[in-house]
Amino acid sequence: MKLFLKGERCISPKCAMERRPQVPGQHGLMRRKEKEHGIQLREKQKVKRAYGVLEKQFRLMYEEASRMKGITGENLLSLLERRLDNVIYRMGIGSSRKEARQIVSHRHITVNGKPVNIASYKVKKGDAIGIKENKRGLEMFKSLKGQKMVMPKWLDFNGEKLIGTIKELPQRDDIDLNIQEALIVELYSK
Repeated sequence: MKLFLKGERCISPKCAMERRPQVPGQHGLMRRKEKEHGIQLREKQKVKRAYGVLEKQFRLMYEEASRMKGITGENLLSLLERRLDNVIYRMGIGSSRKEARQIVSHRHITVNGKPVNIASYKVKKGDAIGIKENKRGLEMFKSLKGQKMVMPKWLDFNGEKLIGTIKELPQRDDIDLNIQEALIVELYSK
């Protein structure tokens, strides 16, 4: 499945999934019936790779989601969407989540006027996320000015001022990836 990890390349015909859609290796074309555990594990790995999260971080996020009120799977996806690197990607500042993570780690981003370099920082409702004043002259940020982007309904981004705000917390229907969070919850609840 395409996870769009490479930004623009995943849209072009150079995408690895377009050129060779089967699993690598001589046994890649063989079909085996997947067991229930394998399907659940594959779903968890897909979400981990799509958001760029390590195993321990993902496990801790699942435990936090299970302690929250509401449906655990939806809480988990909401926590993943609220990560700062993902918000930067959703605002269109980075073309991929990896690039957005690097932008955050290089201290180009401010949250409520304070510089933040932690990609796993969880944003809250009402947070103002912007690009540092002295970094706005960089070529990568100049191209954002005046550009109209498709934005999830829980985010707002002003291309002229290069500042975005979190209007509300993300809900399940705001996530565009094809994720079956119930399989992840079943895997961890064993």
